[in-house]
Amino acid sequence: MKEQHVKVTRQGAVLVIRFVNEKSRNSMTAEFRSQLGDAVRLAAQDQRVRVVYITGKGSAFCAGGDLHMLKHACDPWSVHRRFRDLGSWFLPLLQFEKPVIVGVNGVVVGGGIGLALAGDIVIAAESAKFISGFFKLGVIPDIGIMYTLPRLIGLAKAKSFLFGGETLTAREAMEIGLVARVVADDELDKECLKLAQKLAEGPAEVIGLSKLLMSRTFETGLNEMFLIEGLGQALGMSSNEFREGLCAMLERRQADFVSSAVRARSKVKTGRKRARSTR
Repeated sequence: MKEQHVKVTRQGAVLVIRFVNEKSRNSMTAEFRSQLGDAVRLAAQDQRVRVVYITGKGSAFCAGGDLHMLKHACDPWSVHRRFRDLGSWFLPLLQFEKPVIVGVNGVVVGGGIGLALAGDIVIAAESAKFISGFFKLGVIPDIGIMYTLPRLIGLAKAKSFLFGGETLTAREAMEIGLVARVVADDELDKECLKLAQKLAEGPAEVIGLSKLLMSRTFETGLNEMFLIEGLGQALGMSSNEFREGLCAMLERRQADFVSSAVRARSKVKTGRKRARSTR
């Protein structure tokens, strides 16, 4: 029987991805990467999933690379193939058109930080620690860190953290903008799920579109960004979520974005059945 490294559960419209191999401190073994890739693909394909929540179990969120594997698979072709496979699901996760919440439950080392920074909102437990670790091992920062980290905390702070092999407490990480919030250890799951459910009840598809557009902000000038906003808004205002939100405001009631999404999917399925029946 295959050992479970990643556990996937559903809580309403929230898909929970939990790292559960406490024995390896949730290090990025081949099995871990494979199972996490499957979970990401499931989250992308399942239209019922409106928000993703990623966290770990035990004393570590993710202890980084699997050192035993690295000892035997560090030749150029092995590394190249490993990163090509990793990119097949990690890059889509970074560009995910659904909100992603990450709850950092403990120690997070090296590439594990890259996984954590795939979240749109990162919440850390009080006991969490962020450990650079790359140069201690003699490798460059990876798992998207050289892209995400400077954008979050600035280039100077990113260099100081990475080059100095620093360790940040949860509070220090929040002070420099690495995480959004710090909560008590026993409140992490509760607070993250509460936020995930709140986002799932909102216009999750429009939030996903906003994520996609906002990701271009550092490479795009003002005029181009303003144009992108306008084109994106044209798409946003053609959505069922906009129609539901507008009607709810005019009728002075709470918007039901989840039901509007269900109705939209139902219409699409009905249209497909009709199209097939006329062929």
